[in-house]
Amino acid sequence: MDYLEKNRNSWNQRTLYHLKSDFYDLEGFLKGASSLKSIELDLLGDVQDQSILHLQCHFGQDSLSLARMGAWVTGVDLSDIAIYSAQSLAVQMNLLNAEFICSDVYDLRLNQQFDVVFTSYGVIGWLPDMDRWAEVIARHLKPGGKLVFVEFHPVVWMFNENFRYLQYSYFNKEAIEEVISGTYADPEAPITTETVGWNHSLSEVMGNLLRHGLQIQSFEEFDYSPYNCFSETVEVEPGKFQIQPYEGKIPLVYALKAIKI
Repeated sequence: MDYLEKNRNSWNQRTLYHLKSDFYDLEGFLKGASSLKSIELDLLGDVQDQSILHLQCHFGQDSLSLARMGAWVTGVDLSDIAIYSAQSLAVQMNLLNAEFICSDVYDLRLNQQFDVVFTSYGVIGWLPDMDRWAEVIARHLKPGGKLVFVEFHPVVWMFNENFRYLQYSYFNKEAIEEVISGTYADPEAPITTETVGWNHSLSEVMGNLLRHGLQIQSFEEFDYSPYNCFSETVEVEPGKFQIQPYEGKIPLVYALKAIKI
């Protein structure tokens, strides 16, 4: 079984539990709550009437939040169950300005260029090659279009699950194969899945974006996660989670905006 099949199977199983988890609060979302966080909202700005390609969109909450803000959104994800769920939600919410496509990122060949490419939180670790990732982004951006990218910091993925010791390289040296019980959104979910991932250094990410003609306009690192999705967390402020015992000492998230030149 190759990495795409393993990861698709994992996300198909996870999605079924994510849809009914408190973590994603689908009920609150359907009543009007946005799933977007301040980090990405600050970089996105006003998206009214903009075309947005959302890579690795899961079951579409962020895509649909952008559509609610007036954008024309195309969400893409590897998981067919996630995409079916996103399409169903779009119909339920009567959002005609959101569409969803089931595809691996590398296979994406849309006959359209977008004002914005957006992707966030736990996405590139499922992709082995940042050169191919950056090429897909550049190909789907209009000249002058922008990438908004928010991701968990590669330092996070160096640690073991309980953040007690360093287990993996900061650099992309090998595939990381794991067997995971439950899911970050529901640790008690009765599922066990195999996954394959990769760690990507900041230089690997930014270097490949630069090589494909994207000019980095802003870059910032954050000492908190807006999601309580790791073990050993403490909420230091409302909606801001850090890892014990490293509170304020390690980066958990980074964010960048880049323009296609």
